[in-house]
Amino acid sequence: MPIPGNLLTTAMAVMPHTDVDQALKTAMTLDVPFWPQLPNYSYYEDMYVQAAEHFPGILLDVDNRTLGFSMDKFVEEFEETLARFDDPGYFDISATYSAVYHRFLALDLSDRPAIRGQLEGPVSFGFNVLDQDKRPILFDDTVRPFMFEFMAKRINVQLSRLKTLNPNAFMFIDEPGLQFIFSAMSGYDDQKAKKDLDVFFSMIEGPRGIHLCGNPDWDFLLNLDMDILSMDIYTNAEIFAACATSIKGFLDHGGILVWGIVPTGFEAYERENLSFLAMTLENIWKHLGKKGIDLDQLLANSMLSPATCCLVNPDGGKTVEKAFRQVNDLSCLLKTKYKI
Repeated sequence: MPIPGNLLTTAMAVMPHTDVDQALKTAMTLDVPFWPQLPNYSYYEDMYVQAAEHFPGILLDVDNRTLGFSMDKFVEEFEETLARFDDPGYFDISATYSAVYHRFLALDLSDRPAIRGQLEGPVSFGFNVLDQDKRPILFDDTVRPFMFEFMAKRINVQLSRLKTLNPNAFMFIDEPGLQFIFSAMSGYDDQKAKKDLDVFFSMIEGPRGIHLCGNPDWDFLLNLDMDILSMDIYTNAEIFAACATSIKGFLDHGGILVWGIVPTGFEAYERENLSFLAMTLENIWKHLGKKGIDLDQLLANSMLSPATCCLVNPDGGKTVEKAFRQVNDLSCLLKTKYKI
């Protein structure tokens, strides 16, 4: 199995650090490391800005930290983008847009069970980036299909580079916007999203899956054609556990679940402890066991991570680093208990 389970540890990529060395060092403390995204270090390191590199029509103002879109500019730049469509370097993340990514690519990661990259997904990108009329570009029937194809190219290029460092590399597609498609007010419903995401995943090489910290329709996500799902189980335990049928189907197809259990927010982290977090996870697993999900299969197809990213703690990156250590401690505790 290219993506390891057995309660190994990883994390989502967005981190509050302004020190590249410290952020990368912290990411490397986990079993499955990743390259951190550091928007507090530079606006170029913002996940939406990184996804926007070379996307035609983008209006980027680094000084004022704004990202927009112009249809006129899209039309002007579209032909050049098509001319570069078979150029892998054009779709990779440049050193300008991520100093951390290129530092990560220079490391020897061959001894790790896996490594991971990420890119902002097209649904969230399309919701977040607004055109000249302050309308999400996801709603534009001309831009949207191209956007899905463009992001698929970017994901494939990054995954290819990561696989040269470790054959078990895989990708998170960060999609916080998926929680909004089930709102009647979104303007982009789950039926459109399902059709678009099916096409999107058919263009992406594996292994790949979705990470999000929100609360979408979990049955919807678990039935997409992907290999891994990373979620905030600390907040959404009861809702997610209610989807036992879809969880079982996902696991039976070899899917990996990343249980985001350790809070990274300063106040939430301070009020929890290792025993309580272990009990929370085990209670979910016991519930799923009563619904016919085999515990050995579940553990073999599970990883552990912090619950969310966090950019606003008063102590900068210190609580996030504590959360990473606690994820490792929790992994050791549970692997010892279940003899993994």
